[in-house]
Amino acid sequence: MAQISPEVSKLLEEALAESLISNLGGKVDEAVLAAWDEEIRKRIADLDSGKAKTIPWTEVRQRNLAKLPRAR
Repeated sequence: MAQISPEVSKLLEEALAESLISNLGGKVDEAVLAAWDEEIRKRIADLDSGKAKTIPWTEVRQRNLAKLPRAR
């Protein structure tokens, strides 16, 4: 898997943070924001190091659809 550049990593962190903030109605708990920043860094590092494995979207979708009850 290709590694994420520091610029892309920072952009992803900022986008997620902005999304979280907007979902909170603009109210920000700095401790929560810092915890999310750390979690994002950890997950990116896990992906970059190969510790975390990705699954193609088509496979994830297929697995999830298989769990849905079938229409009769």
